[in-house]
Amino acid sequence: MGLEAVVEEIREKGKKEAEKIRAESKQESDQILAAAGKRAQQIKLAAEAESVKQTTHIIDQETSAANLLVKRELLNTQKALLDKVYETVLIEIAGLPESFHREAIKKLLTEAQKEISQGKIYCNKRDMAAVKAVISETPEFAKFKVGTPVDIDGGVLVEGEGGELQIDYSYRTFLAKVWESGLKDASDILFG
Repeated sequence: MGLEAVVEEIREKGKKEAEKIRAESKQESDQILAAAGKRAQQIKLAAEAESVKQTTHIIDQETSAANLLVKRELLNTQKALLDKVYETVLIEIAGLPESFHREAIKKLLTEAQKEISQGKIYCNKRDMAAVKAVISETPEFAKFKVGTPVDIDGGVLVEGEGGELQIDYSYRTFLAKVWESGLKDASDILFG
């Protein structure tokens, strides 16, 4: 065998070895690309799932915040309406005839006398004449004196001798008690 034949054989072996290395490289490269593609697909699916999860979470938060805002506005509106009703009731009571106020003052003084037997009676300007008439017409109230007018919607404030004890029988105080005990019922009736 000549030198050329040996060179040719070495060349053929080299070509076969190169082909084998290329084939192995291609197979390894294809496996790496397939694994990378599979991993990329998994990452893409995970990212999409996380994106959906985050979107749902954000939408839920925004919906909750909007619902809370609507509820807060509704409650504020209801409170404003109830406050208006409360003030309207006071105005309506103040507008009742003098005979109503006179009778109310008499009943309030009868209750107050159970705790304070003598002292001063304070009322608003409108009821001053009614208080004086009740005191002068009712002997058991003879130990009471009429004080200066005070800024109340109606009713009386009774102060014992020396000012140690004061009873608040103003209309606002009574309305506040009734209002507090009946607020839930009134709210249920008005707003269902």
